Amino acid sequence: MRYVWLVTLLGTLGWAQENVNSRYTVESVEISGVPETRLSKGLRARMQELIGQKFSQQKVSELARSIRKELPGRSVSQKIARGLQLDHVKVIFESRRHRREHFDFDTLRALYHSRQGWSGDLSAGFRIESSVFRFGIVSDADPLVERYAGVKAGYEKRGIGTDRLRLAFQFESYHQMWNRTTLSSPDPGIYRTRQNFQPQLTVLPARGLRLSFGASFQRFQTQFPAARTEASNAAIGTLRYDRSLEDSASNTHRFEAGYSLRAATRTLDSDFVYARHTGDFRYTLSHHRNRLIAHVTGGVMNGRAPLFERFVLGNSTTLRGWNKFDVAPLGGDRVAHGALEYGYGDFRLFYDTGAVWTHGQQPEAKHSIGLGFRMREFFLAVAFPVRAGRAEPIFMTGVNF
Repeated sequence: MRYVWLVTLLGTLGWAQENVNSRYTVESVEISGVPETRLSKGLRARMQELIGQKFSQQKVSELARSIRKELPGRSVSQKIARGLQLDHVKVIFESRRHRREHFDFDTLRALYHSRQGWSGDLSAGFRIESSVFRFGIVSDADPLVERYAGVKAGYEKRGIGTDRLRLAFQFESYHQMWNRTTLSSPDPGIYRTRQNFQPQLTVLPARGLRLSFGASFQRFQTQFPAARTEASNAAIGTLRYDRSLEDSASNTHRFEAGYSLRAATRTLDSDFVYARHTGDFRYTLSHHRNRLIAHVTGGVMNGRAPLFERFVLGNSTTLRGWNKFDVAPLGGDRVAHGALEYGYGDFRLFYDTGAVWTHGQQPEAKHSIGLGFRMREFFLAVAFPVRAGRAEPIFMTGVNF
């Protein structure tokens, strides 16, 4: 009888995989708290596939995450119980509604980049039933040409008539700071402040598929040649796909892909008219402690757009090892980037290549290599640009909860 309690305890803590994989067989899989018909047909089939197999904590945890995605507004926990047969166990997924009122920190992110300084994002969320309110403070110099600092707030309503429909509103108000290289560029088009109001509707049509569409109403005060307020109002849309599969050799294959469109038009009373297309694809192969990641991104923008819409390479996630102000101090309207990463346990080796340029110019591909360490939410990396002459490494570290 003792092994049953040991398996239950270790399974609950997520530590049971190595202990029970080779010994215990899954006798049954069930879900409590909601009717099983609330789950998609494909997910119910994945649950049944576990029956008769050796217990795998990794597979059970992945199933719990998938169930959680299909049941927004509910928590999902795992429980391992004694089976009717010797050396057999039952897997039970327990689903409960979130507490009526719940407060937590949604995001805590801090990043240090040796050429671009510190960035931080602290956001808190307050949940009442299926409604979520978010508030945050930001000072971020990483993703854009600008450093933007200020506040943001948002509201999200989950389950509008169905669990597959969500409505969200987001407001942001930022003050901009600029790098000297950007300021010295001809006709930089910089601005002092920027505000954004963004309503958005999200649909979950199928497992792993997410479609969002809405509008972005941006107002900013230009700095040169004279102070004035301009608008960049755009229709926005995003389609994303995320699916994980496991083969007979215990390899996990994860496919992630996305496409986004931002189209500013005079119809929305915008001073800028442009269309910005972005696509990306990521493939991850995991086997025990080994992980291989291949990632490609591409983007094209036509028309006249403000600086915050321009593509950037040379930060903590793209073309690591380069300083974005050395690559393109004003960004570009064309971008292509690829990355290949191998990880063993907590250690990483990566290679980046890419180019960002403006229409009419000749793209110049750049390359970088690096190594790093990632343990849960903490990461540390050193990357080197591949170029003739002296190589100046870039150091990056941070936490992301």
